[in-house]
Parts: sequence; structure tokens; C-alpha cells
Amino acid sequence: MYISMNWIQEFVDLSGIDLMALIHQFSLSTAEVENEIFLKGSDLSGVVVAEIKSIENHPESKKLHLLKVDCGEAELVDVVCGAPNVRVGMKTAFAKLGAQLGEITIAPRKLAGYTSHGMCCSEKELGLSDNNDGIMDITEDVAVGTDVKDLWQIDDIVFEVDNKSLTNRPDLWGHYGIAREFAALAKRPLKPMEMVDLEQYKNLPAIDMKIEDPLCQRYSCLTVDNITRNVAPMNMRIRLFYCGMRAINLLADLTNYLMLEMGQPMHAFDSRKVEKIRIKRFDKPFTFQTLDKVERQIDENTLMICNGDKPVAIAGIMGGFDSEIVADTTSLTLESATFDAASVRKSTVRLAHRTDASSRYEKSLDPEMTVPAIARFVKLLQDADAGMRVTSCLTDERAFTYPQITLDFDKHFVDRYTGIEISDEHIVSTLTALGFTVRQDGDKFSVDVPSWRATKDVTIKADIIEEITRIYGYDNFDVHTAEAPLYPVREHVEKTTENKVKDILVKRYGLHEVHSYIWQYSDEYKKLGIEVEDNIRLLGAANPNIEVIRRSIVPTQLVQVKGNTAYAPTFGMFEIGRVADGVDENNLAREYKKLCITLFSKVESVETLYFRLRDMLAVTVDDLKHKELTWVKAEATHSWQHPKNLNAIVCDGVVLGSLGVAHPVVAKKIDKKAAIVFAEIDIDALSHVGAERIKYVEPSRFPGMEQDLTFIADKYEPIKKAIDAVNSPLVNKVAVVGTYTDDAGKSITVRIFFSHAERTLTREEVQAVVDGVIADLEKQGIALKK
Repeated sequence: MYISMNWIQEFVDLSGIDLMALIHQFSLSTAEVENEIFLKGSDLSGVVVAEIKSIENHPESKKLHLLKVDCGEAELVDVVCGAPNVRVGMKTAFAKLGAQLGEITIAPRKLAGYTSHGMCCSEKELGLSDNNDGIMDITEDVAVGTDVKDLWQIDDIVFEVDNKSLTNRPDLWGHYGIAREFAALAKRPLKPMEMVDLEQYKNLPAIDMKIEDPLCQRYSCLTVDNITRNVAPMNMRIRLFYCGMRAINLLADLTNYLMLEMGQPMHAFDSRKVEKIRIKRFDKPFTFQTLDKVERQIDENTLMICNGDKPVAIAGIMGGFDSEIVADTTSLTLESATFDAASVRKSTVRLAHRTDASSRYEKSLDPEMTVPAIARFVKLLQDADAGMRVTSCLTDERAFTYPQITLDFDKHFVDRYTGIEISDEHIVSTLTALGFTVRQDGDKFSVDVPSWRATKDVTIKADIIEEITRIYGYDNFDVHTAEAPLYPVREHVEKTTENKVKDILVKRYGLHEVHSYIWQYSDEYKKLGIEVEDNIRLLGAANPNIEVIRRSIVPTQLVQVKGNTAYAPTFGMFEIGRVADGVDENNLAREYKKLCITLFSKVESVETLYFRLRDMLAVTVDDLKHKELTWVKAEATHSWQHPKNLNAIVCDGVVLGSLGVAHPVVAKKIDKKAAIVFAEIDIDALSHVGAERIKYVEPSRFPGMEQDLTFIADKYEPIKKAIDAVNSPLVNKVAVVGTYTDDAGKSITVRIFFSHAERTLTREEVQAVVDGVIADLEKQGIALKK
């Protein structure tokens, strides 16, 4: 939002103060100011009011005119001008020789054979608006030769406030609220805003208006007639332009001006088209054309302003095309209202249409501002068009009132929170300057929060501390160590598990940690041939690409892998993130935290990656829980899983997740020659697996023996079971040392480690165990490779 310092100084006298330093102080205490500050008018000079005395058509051009211009000097000036609206007796803005218009310096210039000794200017050429339809038509009674900077407020300092820093401050969405902050910072009084007394119209007829839906908190309206002027005053148009809005007509400009001045959006209806105002919702959806001539779909949750049963505006967002102010409008019905903030926000999302008005209504505006806004509007309209006439009394109805908030605290509370000594005088003066009502009884204070701060901002005593200290200046605090008791905090088991997993995967295996959002990105999924699975959806999603919450992190990581295939020929990534799987019996999301790991390689085989990932998981769980993982064949249930190469990960009888290979179709769309494997584990389930106590076994003093056996088998599981079935106390460890495939098929080599604590083993007793294993496997059709 752009702020004009000329506008601010209409409400607070800042003479003698360094405005740049004050803006910086405002940024530190109130709201963030963007880096660039604009010095409007600083690049404009030498432009005066001039009168056109004569006009001749250019003999060789249909567009150009030869003018004689009186700019207040001894002789008339010859000017060549192509504007279509020139006329004799017209007063306009004239840039004399040597004048500066931005980066342009005016000098004699020959145009189509005739020399122009100056330039008649449009508003756009002077940087006062975007109107370039013709040269300026100055209607004020002012002497020729008057510098335009003496006629209008062209020189100004304009700065931009970051809207995000105003989210909880609806009072700062207008210049008057900003002026209150500057007044408090500068310790200068805030001037009251000039308004008319609406009580003088109380005997006029009331407007037929009724709130039929509580989503409208308050609705105030007034009718005005006999409007003869169509163009807003120049200073008003300049301020609107400096603050990022274009001039339209007097009535539209006034509503925009009030919105920027007080933060209260208003709307002016043509009174000929609005007679019976009703604020309500409709039972059935329908189409409605807004002021921008766009047909919008209105559903049963959108609040509408109606003329009887006919909609004329979307409440808090935009008016209707059929009831807009037009060139021949001489009477208006003025609306000043507040609406439920959440309702307006949801409607803007459903309609995918956010406006300056809705941006303010979404912030919970103060319902007490509707009537003052009308009183201010009438004052400005009277100043611009003295013949206007109010034709109704103020018609005002409210359906909601924020409760009065009173906060009690003492001096000790302030000192304890701030850690410094702030005087009673500063506490009272600061809060009073910000609009709070303060009552003091010794060291005790009782503060009434003003209505414009009570909608969502100041609600607890700590908020009062913030008000006091930010105006005092955080940079004025003495730097010292705070005295407070520190207590050790024990981390949750889940958090401890997460941190240990991250350390293992990063430090031991060199994987990259990534972070992602919770959505199933339909556009990216489609590129990889991954189906967007039905799950919890975001209602009224403005972007269909982020509408459905994910059930698994794996597809997200496959998308991330696709975007990083050029990073390295081999890499791995992991994430601990959230997923959801439908809703429970209370209609709440079933949310889970998952660990997902994906390995990618252009140079290694799928088998190599698969077993590497298996070993990563086994080592990680062994480090955390001192337990072994087992692997159980699983059925693919997702489009990105390989139909055969998928295993459930089991620990202590609990299924933790799955280990698998990317579906061939998906893998080819990522990289035709790459291998991709993944694993996903439920972190909460892993955290709740009990850790096995570490058992320390004294190593045997006697030499052990090792025996390698190679079996023709596809799976290791039956081999492991056969070894366990022998149940020999001599076997102390078993390991897979290799797999390979040849003409005989796939082979698995295992190494069995034998030892005895009290003696040296004999070949015979070891061979007996080996023979038992071989015999058991032969019964299952698994042969020893010769």
C-alpha cells in the first residue's frame, strides 16, 4: 500500500521534522516500509499555467496546430501542438524552455517545418495521472504564469508499506490510521477529521434497507441528489494516482479516496437503480455481471447486496455492472458497511477475484467506522460540488457489535515485561496518542481499547506492552542479559527419532534432505503418468494443481528427482513430512508423519540400489532400536509402485512401511536409463517400537570357522529360515555376501559364522550343521550350487 506524506500531514503537523528519519522510525515501530521511497514531483520544474490565445491549423498536417500561448511573459509564445482538445481561451499546463519533465529538458524543437518554443502538457506527461487523451484543461480561476506546483500539491514523498505487516492492523489500511502512528511517534497532536453532522438530516425520509443475513455486521446508507460535477478536484486525483489508483469520475473517486483515507471501503449506487436494499444470500447459484463486465458464478454462500430480490453487488468485493455510476448520474445511494471477514475471504477465493475493498474487509474492519465514513464523504462531496443535496436521513442497521475490551495492569507488569524503567507519563501519553482511554490509580492502569484496535489486534495485556515499547523504540532499550529461570526440556520420542534418522542418513550415507508441500501436484503428476488419488480436498481451491492432499511422499520425491536428474549421475534424497489418509469418525484428517527415501542412479543397477537402500534402513533401525528388520512380499496398490518389486518393512511384528522400485512407466518418464528405488516408513510407528537393550557377549578365546554356501534361489528368506531351523548354538552370525545370475538362474551366497566359547570347533560338527541346512533346503527345491 502506498502512503502519501502530503496526505498524512493533512492530519498531523510534521513541520521541522526529518520526514525520511520519521518514515524509518515508522518502519521499525509499526509496519515494514519497502526500500524505495519516491520523491514525487522532484523531477518536474518550469511548468506554468498558460492561456491559448489563438489557433491555426498546420498547413501540412491534419493533427498539428499552431498556437499562440500566453504564459505570463511579455510576448506570446509560438507552440506546435497535436492535442485534439485545444481551443482558444483554454488554460493549460505549459512547459517553458528549460523546463524539466522527468529526464526530458524542454528546448526549441522544429515540428513539420515550424519551431515550437515550449510544450503544452497532458496530465500523464506531468506524472499526475495516466490520462493522455489531451492537454490539461485547467478550470480554476488562476493567473497565467502561475507555477503548477503552487496550484496543486505535486511535490510529495510517497512510500510503500508491506501489506503482510498490516494483516493484524485493519486500522492501518487508511491514511488516517497511519497518521495516528506518525502523531504518536512525533509526539504531535492528531487533527480531527473534518466531517458533516449527519444529525441535521434526521427528519428526512429513511431508506428502505434491511439486513437479512448476519454475515453483514453493519450497514449504513444515505442518498444524495443534484450532483452536477463529474470530475474530482485535481489534488484528489493526484493523491489517488500517487497511491496507485486511477481517476474515474467524481463519485467513484470519492469512494476510492475515502477507502485510502479511512480504510473503509464504500460503494455508490445510482439511485435510479437501487430503491429497496436487502443484504442476503440466495438459495440457488446464479450468474452475476460485476463492474469489470465479467460474468461470475455466485453460489449460495456468497453474500449479496440486492435491490429487493435483484442482486446489485457482491458484498465486500465489487458492485454490479447494472447499478454503476454513469456519466448522467445526478443522484446516488451511498453504502458504508462491514461484513464478516471470513465470509468475504472465502467468497474472494471461490470467485478467484480479490479487490482493494475485499483486501480490507478480510482484515476485520471496525463496524464503528461506517457512519464517520459517510459523514466524511458528504463533507468532501460538498467541497467538490456545493450544489449537492442530501435527500435521506442516515439509515443505519447493525447485526453485530464487538465487545468493549478493558485491560487492567500495573507498573510492575510493564517493568517485568520490558526489563527497563518506563515512566508513568510515557505509558499514559503513548496509549492516549494511539487512541486508548487510560485511567490511572497510583501504579495501576485501566485501559479501554479503541474500537478500531479491538476487532482482532489488542486483546490481552501483553498487547499493551507492545504498544508502549514500540513507540518508546526498541532501539532505545538497554542491552543486558535477561534474568529468567531456565529448565531442561526433554524432547519427545518422535522428535528424538527424527533427529537421529536425519543424522544417520546425512552423515553416514550422504543423502540430501529436501522439503515439500503436502499437495498432490496434478500437473507434475500427469507428466510422470502418476494418478492423482482421491483424498482430502481443499474446498474452493483457486488453483486446481494444489487441490488434493497427498497420501504418500513418494510421488512428490519422484517429481523432485525428475527436476534434478542433471544434478549428478547418482544421488539420494529424503524427507520427513506429513501425509493424510481420509478423515476419521469426527471428520478430522487422519494425519501421519512419514520418512521417505529415494535413490537415483544412471550408472548403477536397480538391484544394487535396492539392496543399498535395504541396508540403509536395516542399519538405521539397528542403530535406533537394536532390532532387525524383516521383509515381506507386498502387493502394489499405487500407480507409481512396481507391480512385483515391492516389500513391506516389518520390525517386531509391526509393519513400518514399504521398500520398492519405481514403476517402469514412471521411471522412463524421469530418465530412460536410470534406476530409481524408494522406501517410506511411518515415523510414529517406528518411534513406538520398543528399543532392545544392548547385550554384551564376551568373544570366544578360541578360533571360529566360516562357511560360504551358494544356493540357486530367488529369495533369501527360506535360506535364513533353514539356518534358524537347525537351532545350533555354534552358529553365531549369518550374512548375505553376494547375489548373481547366470545360466542356472539367480544365486545367493551366504556366509555362516561358527564359534564356541569354551573350545576349538571341529570340522565334523560344523559340517553336520551345514549338511542339515542343505538337506532342509533340498526338500524345498532349493539346491546347493556345485
